Amino acid sequence: MKIAITGATGFVGSRLVEQLHTQGHQILVLTRSSSKAKKVFPSSVFSRLEIVEYTPTESGGWQQSISGCDGVVNLAGEPISERWTSEHKKAILESRQLGTRKLVEAISSAEVKPTVLVSGSAVGYYGTSETVAFDETNTSGNDFLAQVCQKWEAEAQKVQESGVRLVILRIGIVLGNGGGALGKMINPFKMFAGGPIGSGRQWFSWIHREDLVNLIIQAVTKSDMTGVYNATAPNPVRMKDFCETLGEVMNRPSWLPVPDFALELLLGDGAIVVLEGQQVLPKNAQAFGFKYQYPNLKPALQDIVQ
Repeated sequence: MKIAITGATGFVGSRLVEQLHTQGHQILVLTRSSSKAKKVFPSSVFSRLEIVEYTPTESGGWQQSISGCDGVVNLAGEPISERWTSEHKKAILESRQLGTRKLVEAISSAEVKPTVLVSGSAVGYYGTSETVAFDETNTSGNDFLAQVCQKWEAEAQKVQESGVRLVILRIGIVLGNGGGALGKMINPFKMFAGGPIGSGRQWFSWIHREDLVNLIIQAVTKSDMTGVYNATAPNPVRMKDFCETLGEVMNRPSWLPVPDFALELLLGDGAIVVLEGQQVLPKNAQAFGFKYQYPNLKPALQDIVQ
């Protein structure tokens, strides 16, 4: 297959490109910086990629490159793990809403249309709760991230008007080697200063990066996979349990809690992502028969850390 990918140089996208390359697929990388792509991918992989530079939120010649692709994977979006100034909140929304809109425009106008769009979303769709277990049948929340996800998904839904199969993945906290949320949490534990963030009671809905990549590949290649899927492991944990397990795997204590105000000083409103959390269950992925390599936290962390 020929597969176009946005967000291909990111923590998840880069691993997805490597896996698809290994499987012999042709890959079109839509990127704002070809020089960054060259730094991210080994030369043996980069030389096999088709690279197209683009501005995600603007129409342009890049849209013509979608014609002839068999599938499109949409993972682009400004990071949420930064301080939420009004300017950054605007960038978070527009990069997802407008970016997806322009991608769907490209698909709808393509002479030879892709058969599938796999579009990212986030578990933030559901809002936050310490008590509710969310699956794909739950309605959305009403905080900022929930509103972003609603608008993001609404743009992706429009691709179905062109007869294109759509899979939306509501992605949890991605755990993997060399980046993501875990990359930011490991250093304090190495320095014997790790511990739960906030109350420790908030839910932590996670997924190993390898499982997420495999789920994306199945969404592209399995023609009977359609609709919304929670891209999380089947066993979410409380933040306190996550930190204790990480400390155990690293042979470090988990004793120094990070107070709410410290995180709020760093991230402002963005602290809500880790201070409140949500328990999200992958009901549809399990019903589809997706096989997790890492359904449980401890083996996942052992694979990553050790």
